[in-house]
Amino acid sequence: QVQLVESGGGLVQPGGSLRVSCAASGLTFSSYYMSWVRQAPGKGLEWVSAIDPSGGNTYYADSVKGRFTISRDNAKNTLYLQMNSLKPEDTALYYCKTQRDWGQGTQVTVSS
Repeated sequence: QVQLVESGGGLVQPGGSLRVSCAASGLTFSSYYMSWVRQAPGKGLEWVSAIDPSGGNTYYADSVKGRFTISRDNAKNTLYLQMNSLKPEDTALYYCKTQRDWGQGTQVTVSS
């Protein structure tokens, strides 16, 4: 049974930084593309970033390019999203996912 558990969300001021994590279990983590997807209040899902199984290739939405960095530690079965220069419009519930499985999300709120 695949489990994806996000953590690290919280309240941060505009311009600040935050790193969210996703601990994976029940799958061969090093074989999976992984993604971050977010949902802002009252809005639809927005794909944020993805990373290939080795971590050698990363992909970003234009809205976060240059500010967010996705990474993974296959030895720890953990996916990360480092978020810098945060803006109020980054406020959302952040989910990690495989092609099929989703975590429960971690809330990121950017506000002064």
